[in-house]
Amino acid sequence: MTDRKVGTYKFVAEPFHCDFSGKLTLGMLGNHLLNCAGFHATDRGFGMATLNENHYTWVLSRLAIELEDLPVQYEDFSIQTWVEAVYRLFTDRNFSILDKEGRVIGYARSVWAMISIESRKPADLLNLHGGSIMDYVCDKECPIDKPGRIKVTEKTPWAEYRTKYSDIDINGHVNSIKYIEHILDLFPLDSFRGRRVRRFEMAYVAESYYGDVLSFFCQETEPGTYDIEVKKNGTDVVVRSKVIFI
Repeated sequence: MTDRKVGTYKFVAEPFHCDFSGKLTLGMLGNHLLNCAGFHATDRGFGMATLNENHYTWVLSRLAIELEDLPVQYEDFSIQTWVEAVYRLFTDRNFSILDKEGRVIGYARSVWAMISIESRKPADLLNLHGGSIMDYVCDKECPIDKPGRIKVTEKTPWAEYRTKYSDIDINGHVNSIKYIEHILDLFPLDSFRGRRVRRFEMAYVAESYYGDVLSFFCQETEPGTYDIEVKKNGTDVVVRSKVIFI
């Protein structure tokens, strides 16, 4: 039963997926996590292609990643994913990241909504295939905190960025992983020498599109901990993030 509920997917840390330290980038790890969510959902009948036929799609609402380590280049690793809970409008999906020896080196928590492609409004998950998504709810442990509330009071942006071709995904808006990359780019290279990201959180508030100007507001709430808010075109908040270095 557990094997039916938990999906396990194998990867290799390709050199072009790694940073200057030779370890997998957090953005690429996030990409793998989202791919695993898609693989797991598709294998169980509630994947993106099936939803698109009925004019629905999955959107990521929140993501929290907590890490002890990351794979080094050419190293095999695997990701496990499972559904922790299903509510009417949201579902909680968790992940574990395992090294080549099968040792857990990180966990992630995510929150997803199913929305109408036309109205962009949430749909009732308990009506999806007669509620069959509930068959895959699993009580496998994920011993990290859920994403918390992030409040930023900083009024002067650290940086601004106009979205470009490479930021835009198949849905026509900025890819959720691109925000991770742009947020980490706020920090100089020396920030990643001798320390690493222990925890990274994202809360997705609104969509942004090609040509939008993103403003990044950042404040250090305690040593090594940063809260970040991203606004588009000087007004609407699109994402909030927390980055914790150790």
